[in-house]
Amino acid sequence: MLTVHLHQLIFHGFHGLFEGEEQTGNDFEVNLDVQYIVKKDRYDSLKHLISYEDLFKIVQKRMAIPTPLLEEIADSIIHKIHHQFGNIVRVTVSIHKLNAPIQQFNGKVGISLTRSFD
Repeated sequence: MLTVHLHQLIFHGFHGLFEGEEQTGNDFEVNLDVQYIVKKDRYDSLKHLISYEDLFKIVQKRMAIPTPLLEEIADSIIHKIHHQFGNIVRVTVSIHKLNAPIQQFNGKVGISLTRSFD
């Protein structure tokens, strides 16, 4: 099994439930881990592997769509990856809001979602 990691991807997006977030936006950090079975154990060409660039484009496209809940974004990223690549075994997506609109809060908030496939 092979795992592709994309970590600390930063996007500006308009996600959230708090008033004004849909207008001002926020910065988000996305971490993605995709485990899959390499067809025929071939590691000599990208045609046998899942490109991290293709995975990045899926995340980038989804992060551009304003959505109230991070859980919904993570779920749709996982479903798109699974739909596009049939040999996926497990996907974990973590999304952190870097400037949460919580008074006197210093840090980041976020969620992680993992799905396994047979």
